[in-house]
Amino acid sequence: MADKKPSTSEAPFAKRIDPAKEGISKEQLHFIRQVELEQWKKKTQKLRTRNVVTGLAIGAVVVGIYGYTFWSVSQEKIMDEIDEEAKRARTQTPKTGAN
Repeated sequence: MADKKPSTSEAPFAKRIDPAKEGISKEQLHFIRQVELEQWKKKTQKLRTRNVVTGLAIGAVVVGIYGYTFWSVSQEKIMDEIDEEAKRARTQTPKTGAN
């Protein structure tokens, strides 16, 4: 069975520093800014992909609702039925001089 104690090593671990307080050179500061910029680019690419997928999903829902509404309205025959009833009523009534 594996030992449950974490192994301790003397390897340096990345820690946050304050460039204003620490005495770092311009080259080190430039390197830090480059690394941060690359991390930011990578993170924004993931966010852009998520935003595009979310936008497409919302757009698909909107188009689906819009299409379903047109389809369901085109299926309604209420006005056609009313017109047919009116025609039948006109033809079934006796003809008089007032009609």
